[in-house]
Amino acid sequence: MDMSVRFPGLGISLDYVGKSVRILGFEITIYGMLIAAGMLIGFSVLVMEAKRSNENQNFYLLAAIAGVIGGTIGGRLVYVLFSWPLYQDHMMEIFHISGGGMSVYGVLGGGILGIALFCRIQKQSFSQAADIASIGFLAGQIIGRWGDFFNRESFGEYTNSALAMQLPLSAVRSGEVTALMREHLEDVNGISCIQVHPLFLYESCWCLLLLIYLLGCKRKKKFQGEIFMRYLAGYGLGRFFIEWLRTDSLLIPGTRIAAGQVICAALVVIAGSGAFISRSMVKKREALRRRKREAIYEEEEKAEAELDAREKENLSETPDDVEKEILSAGVRPGDGEKGIQSAGVRPGDGEKGIQSGAAKPGGGERGIQSGVTNPGDMEKEILSDGANPDHGEERTIPAAAKTDIPKEKSPENQPEKEDTLGRKKESYTSLFTGEEAPQAMPVAPVLPRSYFETEAGEEDHGPAGSGEKPEAEPETGQTAGNPSAGSES
Repeated sequence: MDMSVRFPGLGISLDYVGKSVRILGFEITIYGMLIAAGMLIGFSVLVMEAKRSNENQNFYLLAAIAGVIGGTIGGRLVYVLFSWPLYQDHMMEIFHISGGGMSVYGVLGGGILGIALFCRIQKQSFSQAADIASIGFLAGQIIGRWGDFFNRESFGEYTNSALAMQLPLSAVRSGEVTALMREHLEDVNGISCIQVHPLFLYESCWCLLLLIYLLGCKRKKKFQGEIFMRYLAGYGLGRFFIEWLRTDSLLIPGTRIAAGQVICAALVVIAGSGAFISRSMVKKREALRRRKREAIYEEEEKAEAELDAREKENLSETPDDVEKEILSAGVRPGDGEKGIQSAGVRPGDGEKGIQSGAAKPGGGERGIQSGVTNPGDMEKEILSDGANPDHGEERTIPAAAKTDIPKEKSPENQPEKEDTLGRKKESYTSLFTGEEAPQAMPVAPVLPRSYFETEAGEEDHGPAGSGEKPEAEPETGQTAGNPSAGSES
């Protein structure tokens, strides 16, 4: 039997291409050796991808073994079912796998089923495992398809293209030779040869291109299972056209329809549309989340801008501006209590009266000081009135206590404070205590009610036209040094 293989268009002539080798007395087919080599390469690629993805390498190695077992059983089972007439009288030949006869669709389906069952037992994600397993399986296919070259099977119809392959007629099964091949037999050194498509080469090259494509898609993967679905769609697309050229395609029983083309078409439609729809939905969700983040960012920017504007407005306000506002309200420095009352502040109104009159909350301590009286007189009057901490938000400090401030708590030893935006707050010196207080958020002190009450026996008609008389100050005998005397009356 002539064992030569030629590629006339490429100028390649191989005089002897054997089907098996003998090692230590055992004959091993090259087809089986290439399948085993494909498995080893697939395992290696699988482990490297798992390591690159920071996944458990042992888990993926065991998953690959489960996939190989399931793929071997499924591939042989599908081939035997579609070629039952060849095995119905030779049942033992079903287990002779080394001689060839594997359906790639059965291998694919059995492998997927084996990995899915293993992931179910281990309670792991099948989609994630399938993404990495498909890369390894595709790498193994690139090598395994060359087994058909040594077995002289799975070739295409007659062709005279540059990639045409010539095989001796006696080296192939007679059932795979078509009438078109017999019409175009080539005589090579007295040997009749058929000239056909080298489909193993087409499929191996297609798997290589698909592997490069999937490795590129892996960097832009949007969801778990995307690589696996792209693999099914891509391999089905290439295999559909390869099945169109084959002469030994498995047919659906009772029809002339190739089962491989139906399966490939289903893979392209289902896996391709599934990957496209899932990716589109993921992109829409990402766009929605991005718009929400942008809206939140814009709101934060707007709030920050408003805060900056308020701070600049507070920082730009000077004591002269506050004094002008107080003077415009009818209160002049030195007028004291009568000046405040004449501006519309009634005795007993407390903080509301001050805010509705000359002093505004934004003016802070400076506004009250510049619009009421000088700091020394005000302090004496507050202390002489026996101010109680319950009369307002701030507690009055006796003059004698101001000198007892610890050195470590003095304003000179305090670090400069920063606001929420990281900027240093400017400060001013309080006219009451001589301490340094922040200027960014001034708080107007609330004067005790007794400060606005008149002395006993003095009549004050309040604001012009009001017709009301102020309440007489009770005789409590309270002094600045004995604040508890007023509370006992």
